[in-house]
Amino acid sequence: MHSAPLPPLLSPGVRRAALLLLGVMLALMSSTLWAHGVNENDKAFIEGASGVNIIPYMYLGAKHMVTGYDHLLFLAGVIFFLYRLKDVGAYVTLFAIGHSTTLLLGVIFDIRANPFIIDAIIGLSVVYKAIDNLDGFRTWFGFSPNPKAAVLIFGFFHGFGLATKLQELTLAKDGMIPNLISFNIGVEMGQFMALTIILLLMNLWRMSDSFRRSAIVANAALMTAGFLLIGYQLAGYFTQGA
Repeated sequence: MHSAPLPPLLSPGVRRAALLLLGVMLALMSSTLWAHGVNENDKAFIEGASGVNIIPYMYLGAKHMVTGYDHLLFLAGVIFFLYRLKDVGAYVTLFAIGHSTTLLLGVIFDIRANPFIIDAIIGLSVVYKAIDNLDGFRTWFGFSPNPKAAVLIFGFFHGFGLATKLQELTLAKDGMIPNLISFNIGVEMGQFMALTIILLLMNLWRMSDSFRRSAIVANAALMTAGFLLIGYQLAGYFTQGA
């Protein structure tokens, strides 16, 4: 996994490419960064529905995952240097176990935390994975965290982030558990669809001669995006949620 050691200093060309890539990412993120959550139509449905609604909740779960830029950035980082489907499956399974556990338990037992702090930790997970891909922990600190344990632990926080979105709504008690399970199944379906697209694009990129060189730029941009997510969420915490 640690195939791209972190250079002591990026060349001017790489820095320019990183800035260009970062600018594109910011433009794509700017209109949706604060909107990540449950939109008004979905909110109206959830708060007005009663009884078991398996298909609608599966749809909502899938929709939340495929539009969840923070989850997708982390997953992209996780699979960045994974070449075997066996390894991809192992890491994605750990992530799924983590976020499924806290999503279900958080809502069922009404375990609450400030959503801005949870989302800031999710941003931190993106930063962690980018540094790990660049072998920065070993280069800078002389050790490397256990990658599977880290994916599982951050999976818990990603699931808790999903739980905080649902906790902001008034969920009907009638059919809540089947609906939550359906929502979680939808999340897994959305994750599978998004991961399939990411893997296809990643494999096409890996076949290019520039992959090794541009991989450093991509992970530097990924790290920057993670720091931006952290900054936005902490700004929201201090201005709205403290």
